[in-house]
Amino acid sequence: MEQWMGTTGVMAITAVAYLAGEAAKLTPLANRYIPVLCMAVGGLLGIPAMHLLADYPAADPLTAVAVGIVSGWAATGLHQTLKQMTGGEEG
Repeated sequence: MEQWMGTTGVMAITAVAYLAGEAAKLTPLANRYIPVLCMAVGGLLGIPAMHLLADYPAADPLTAVAVGIVSGWAATGLHQTLKQMTGGEEG
């Protein structure tokens, strides 16, 4: 069970960043900026996650932001995976 320590916070940030990217699709924001938005949301959530989650895989602010950015970046990969698996169109 210890191998899963720290992944809960990362998955939560990925989920929130994914939702932010989906919400951005409802705005006039160009789709090419959505990955950057997801990474920014992830980075912003990294610091509070470090303080609020006991099992967050970072102990200092810089690493917490980096983990958050990568988690937000994973949201873009998740979106592309789902889109390709379902044969979805861009939109």
